[in-house]
Amino acid sequence: MGGGRVRFNVGGQVFETTTTTLANAGRESMLGALLDSSWNLAPTAGGGGGGGGGGGGGGVAEYFIDRNPACFAVLLDLLRTGSLHVPPQLPEKLLYREALYYGLLDHVRAARWGAFDGDRLRLAASVPGRAPGDGTAIRAAPDGGCCVAHGGAVHVYNWMLDERRPVSLDHSQVNDVAYLDEATLLIAARERLGKCDGGMAAFSAVSGDLRHRFRVAHDRQAKSFTAGALAFDQDSSIFASCKGRLNEYGIGVWDCTTGEQADFFYEPPGCALGDADKLQWLDATNALMVATLFPKTDNCFIGLLDFRDKNVAWSWSDAGMAASLDDKRVLHAIAMEDERSVCVINQYDDLGFLDLRSNAGGVRWSSRSKFMNRKVPSEESCYPKLATHGGQLFSSMNDSISVFSGPECVLTSTLRRSHGGAICDFSIGGDRLFALHNEENVFDVWETPPPPII
Repeated sequence: MGGGRVRFNVGGQVFETTTTTLANAGRESMLGALLDSSWNLAPTAGGGGGGGGGGGGGGVAEYFIDRNPACFAVLLDLLRTGSLHVPPQLPEKLLYREALYYGLLDHVRAARWGAFDGDRLRLAASVPGRAPGDGTAIRAAPDGGCCVAHGGAVHVYNWMLDERRPVSLDHSQVNDVAYLDEATLLIAARERLGKCDGGMAAFSAVSGDLRHRFRVAHDRQAKSFTAGALAFDQDSSIFASCKGRLNEYGIGVWDCTTGEQADFFYEPPGCALGDADKLQWLDATNALMVATLFPKTDNCFIGLLDFRDKNVAWSWSDAGMAASLDDKRVLHAIAMEDERSVCVINQYDDLGFLDLRSNAGGVRWSSRSKFMNRKVPSEESCYPKLATHGGQLFSSMNDSISVFSGPECVLTSTLRRSHGGAICDFSIGGDRLFALHNEENVFDVWETPPPPII
């Protein structure tokens, strides 16, 4: 098409641009494809019709597109400037629909919010839940959407926060949920007494349909089980904590390509694996972190499992420690991104660190509670959670999320909204942070504003 001008007649309104601007759309988009020599809608003199080519004056190629001109103007400006400006009178959902038609939805999403930065997050939306009862877990999708577990159902939202068809497990309690990819949900559920249900299954995140049910076999016999915490490695393995009926406790491993069981790490004495609250794969050490925490068990256990020789390569437990009036119970844990330590948090919002390079040390507490009101969560309160992302550490406590930065984990930001109650879970993904509140069954969406266009 050369380096000249191109004219569009969109719904009766004429727009003129250059091939350089169209190239910004990318070859996979409808507008970018116009630059391809194999494009079969070349403009013809006197042509017309919806979506076809039309004659252009002055040697300028012209195309007629029977779509919304107001949305096209916004999208064309996005390709020109890299910035998204939506007029107040233009519904965003209409713009998203038109962007999908032109193949520009990724461009709109990239301009809608910037790269994730915990110190620059702003509250973008609050979405009320539509299910009875409180949500128990929230997970961010790779594309900026999310899902929320409510009892025996998982409610799924796309990145525009439109609710899709939910996944229902027919009264089985959801223990954990994770995105295998943006189109596939992995759900772990509790087995009901006298029922051969529970376990783990993959569902479509778009339609809610069942795709695959994962099986566990012991001594070559298929067994029903309760699946708990979930994790993935960088290759093709799925991990889940498992509890069978005959003390078949441990960590199951499945191939995510075939869906078949690949391994099972049986629970050794003194290592609570089947009840694990948290699983996390560590690439550098080629090991799985397993954490079983209070209040699920009286004694906390954190360990690194090496599946190559079925060995507990590193472990820590508070079993046998002397009790005190100021007893600090580990409520959540996460391996830091450098994989040299595990961060834990207690009921006083104190952060602690365990050195993964040594089996001899205990928790090195970094107390911030002496500057705070030491309010211990009651049984009905939400226990704190931890997450890491982009070199930052995040911790929830009551109705806020604290952001820590740098090697010394210095508090740099606090996220809090005016109502909604305590935060029972939060998740980071798709350049968004999702926080689930327990009192009003609502989740908040935090985004980083896009950088200014200079």
